Amino acid sequence: MELPATTLSQSLLAFAVCAAVVWFSGARLAYLADTLADRFRLAKSLVGLLLLSLATSLPEVATTLSAAIQQSRDLVLNNLFGGIALQTAILAMSDFWARGSITGYPRKANHALEATLLVMLLGVALVVTGLGETLVIFEVGIGSVVIAVTYGGAIWLLRRYDDASDWVPVDLPDPEPLPFPAPSGLSRTGNSALLWQAGLACIGILVFGLLLVSFAQRIADQSGLGSGFVGVTLLAAATSLPELTTSITAVRIGAYTMAISNIFGSNLIMLVLVFPADLLFRAGPILQGASQTVGLALSFGIVVTAIYLVGLIVRRKPRIARFGLDSILVLVTFIASLFAYFVVR
Repeated sequence: MELPATTLSQSLLAFAVCAAVVWFSGARLAYLADTLADRFRLAKSLVGLLLLSLATSLPEVATTLSAAIQQSRDLVLNNLFGGIALQTAILAMSDFWARGSITGYPRKANHALEATLLVMLLGVALVVTGLGETLVIFEVGIGSVVIAVTYGGAIWLLRRYDDASDWVPVDLPDPEPLPFPAPSGLSRTGNSALLWQAGLACIGILVFGLLLVSFAQRIADQSGLGSGFVGVTLLAAATSLPELTTSITAVRIGAYTMAISNIFGSNLIMLVLVFPADLLFRAGPILQGASQTVGLALSFGIVVTAIYLVGLIVRRKPRIARFGLDSILVLVTFIASLFAYFVVR
């Protein structure tokens, strides 16, 4: 359905309203996911990796597949790969609410394994874009197939490794009091009601997330910004808003492992979406002829993920203000990436 015409100021207002709804839905979903994990005795890292990351990635899924149908290669790739560094920076911003460096909390090596597999997938995507997809079958590049198969193997390995206990547990601080919007009576709410509320939160994220993307694109057109720069900044920011609110809320209620897995899981989903997008993109392999911005986005994704991988291995890290050193380095790298995107726009 075509949205009615709006001025730039009206588009900005609509964008803000949609952002508020997505923010509230994401925050509520984090509380619900935390409660459901406790209720069904599920590992919160697993809930973040498979459930929360998929729910918060719904706008990316819809936007990516829609752009692929419209045969818009740049929009697909810039949105997907530009969102990886941004979402990792979201985890860095969440560190502000943690009591100690957020990467010092995980008791097991799951998150280090998630980061390692993510770096591997990013490296594969960077190699494929560098080679230009030389192997093609039915207009689908072998590279996107390799990424999809590797993603499946990564999820299998992470699920298999979930019960491992290779690392010695560390003492965790007590979670802080529940912040706004603190849900009332979740402990007394039935399972079916919790699932219904989670479903409604997902619908709110999907519907208003898509509207958020539409108005982000309209703002980009009305402001005259370049499509490549918009794809890796404004559009990626719009589709990453659910990850921002769920991650911050998860950290504030002490669900640190769920917050980390939410971001790493969302980034893994961003990569595997290349395969269905390639199936829908009929002008050839979607990774063929990728712009310089795409290569930069993948490279910055590797850098920020590697920084957190080091942070997960080095258990005790200095803090500056309320941020861990690794989170500060991630934020600095993300800001540098914005400058790089602007230069090559």
